[in-house]
Amino acid sequence: MDAGIKETLIGWAEEYNDPKYFQEDPIIFPTKFARKYETGEAVLADVEIAGLLAAHLAWGRRAMIVRDCDRMFEEMCWRPYDYVMSGEYRNEDVSLHRTIKWSQFAQICENLRNIYGERDSLEGLTDTDIRCRIFGQKEDRKAPNKKISMMRRWMIRDDGKVDLGVWKNSDKASLILPLDVHVYTQATALSLTSRKQKDIVTAQEITDAFREIWPDDPCKGDYSLFGYGVTHKL
Repeated sequence: MDAGIKETLIGWAEEYNDPKYFQEDPIIFPTKFARKYETGEAVLADVEIAGLLAAHLAWGRRAMIVRDCDRMFEEMCWRPYDYVMSGEYRNEDVSLHRTIKWSQFAQICENLRNIYGERDSLEGLTDTDIRCRIFGQKEDRKAPNKKISMMRRWMIRDDGKVDLGVWKNSDKASLILPLDVHVYTQATALSLTSRKQKDIVTAQEITDAFREIWPDDPCKGDYSLFGYGVTHKL
């Protein structure tokens, strides 16, 4: 990696790994429950469900994502674990967020209820478990699983700044960068990948590029790409 690019990436990561840049971001929802978890006002499952659902809705404009996440948690009376375990969900064939319908939300809640009937935490589930058993999607070994990777970053990274670090038995060195179109565009502009496909191999290649800088915490590089987007008005 070019020394100048490396220095710039480090600078962006240090500057933009700061909560002030994420006050209108879906991470505010699991953050709310993480703070309650610290004081005993919420359980770990509240944080996990909030993170999973907020990440699931995280596509489109941030203002729209936050608006629709707020509606979703209002429906849950801001008690996501109790709501999931109640077995009674809003189940309408109308939009919750873009093409995601309340009926799909209800199915995800039911799937979560089944999972929590088997285990106390989502930590330790594989991407395939989350993709297939919770989101109800088909297995796809090429998919970058951006939403799952985003949720994992929130749950595992533990530097006490933006991410929450509530999963204590997981290694942040094993995280994979959440890859979407914007991240791909930024990474390509920075020559972090030359691949054309926006798949799990590309996500891993970009992650490995950041591992050259942060071998124990490669997803810190996600904040470098956020910085690129801010400075280049993307």
